Amino acid sequence: IMAIRDVLRMGDPSLLNVAQEVKMFDTPILHELITDLFDTMAARQGAGIAAPQIGVGLRVVIFGIENNPRYPDAEPVPTTILINPTIYVLSDEVGEDWEGCLSVPDLRGWVPRYEHIRYSGFNQFGKPFVRDVTGFHARVVQHECDHLEGILYPQRIKDLRKFGFREEVIAAEDT
Repeated sequence: IMAIRDVLRMGDPSLLNVAQEVKMFDTPILHELITDLFDTMAARQGAGIAAPQIGVGLRVVIFGIENNPRYPDAEPVPTTILINPTIYVLSDEVGEDWEGCLSVPDLRGWVPRYEHIRYSGFNQFGKPFVRDVTGFHARVVQHECDHLEGILYPQRIKDLRKFGFREEVIAAEDT
């Protein structure tokens, strides 16, 4: 049974809250939340989703991308469950690229992100892990973890002339 949840949209005040740490791992409630996140992400062709986006104020994000029509040029990112994450910046190098968000439907923005990060956290069973990543993988992690701090990507855009509807942005890129 797929459990596709409603995704809160920008303007919903609960998206601005800081999420709470997960205290208990490997529980039926946590497993159900993760299943709902995967079902919801798949139904909307997302690259990732955070628990606050479906109205659950916990520090849980999932992400992963193989072939995604919303991100045709993106390198693969392993399917990951990341709970209580910490991000460490490994280089001052910042790259800018287009981002979208399930909570900001049909819009895209040109967003700066650190290019090289280390992230750590836990899986759903409480097993810790650490990864050093770059590029699109690093961008996805930073985007999803921003949701845990009550931050949506439009807050990170430096030049609002590079913020618009997906189709218009794509058309402008092609000219």
